Amino acid sequence: MVFLKLDNLQPAGSFKSRGIGNYILARAAERRDSSNIHFYAASGGNAGIACVHAAKLLGYPATVVIPTCAKPAMVAKLWAMGATSVIQHGASIAEAQEYIQKVLLPHDANGVFVPPFDHPDIWEGNATVMREIAEQLGERPDVVICSVGGGGLLNGIMQVIDEKNWTEEIEVLAMETKGADSLNQSLRAGQLITLPRITSQATSLGVVKVSQKTFEYAKRPHVTSIVLSDAEAARGCYLLAEHERMLVELTVGVNVPVCYEGFLQKILGSRKTIDKSSKVVIVVCGGNDISVEMLMAWRRTMLGMEDVQENGTTNLPRPVPTRVAA
Repeated sequence: MVFLKLDNLQPAGSFKSRGIGNYILARAAERRDSSNIHFYAASGGNAGIACVHAAKLLGYPATVVIPTCAKPAMVAKLWAMGATSVIQHGASIAEAQEYIQKVLLPHDANGVFVPPFDHPDIWEGNATVMREIAEQLGERPDVVICSVGGGGLLNGIMQVIDEKNWTEEIEVLAMETKGADSLNQSLRAGQLITLPRITSQATSLGVVKVSQKTFEYAKRPHVTSIVLSDAEAARGCYLLAEHERMLVELTVGVNVPVCYEGFLQKILGSRKTIDKSSKVVIVVCGGNDISVEMLMAWRRTMLGMEDVQENGTTNLPRPVPTRVAA
């Protein structure tokens, strides 16, 4: 049985409400005089929206620097959420972050940088999603499927798996789209690598280098790194819209195809048998970077009207999963 953990219904539209919110609370608590804090976030969209939402709730201003490749709709959402300023700079989140640290923060004594994923407070906030999954199921799941951008979500999930001593019991699939696959390429190289640029349309996953902690977690034997195309991610978005009446972005759609056509069993092989009693959880991590118009455009351009059939099969080539283990 496949369960959907609906973090697209979080106040800021993604799981980022958990980690970013926890980080902002922690930084505000540290300040003896917290009245003048100004938060600065580097983001592909979701982390920035979460930062603005959390900061605004606590009464603080928030500026977001977003890469130039971000869609206009995401920029508009940041303004609509109440951002103090939205600056488009750089080709990646890393370049946006560098701009904050080298240009903006030196001129603001009250400025506090909000990293998009690489901080223990963010991982601790994200860990609540795995705690809730276990509580809501009443037991551990057999498989957890999650997207990886910089790795903050994966880190939180793995943190709880370790706490509960489920390391050998749960299979975790770390999903990326081709062109935003910094984790998979790092595993193949045997060391952390930095992508020259992001070429995937899943811009919310647009991180050129994952965290060191993510790289370490991903080398475990029960964590599998998988890369699918943007077209496969779009197929997943279409299937959720058709079957569950839910609009999600490509960062979520990439998780869906593995649950069709026996693909999941092929990935896991002899490590775990999947049947009707198995509990598979997809973390539906975000729903900001999506619209009906985008979905229909993907259907025409990436899928083709005839490619999505009633049972979820397509005429697209079936990708072969990449498993890299230490």
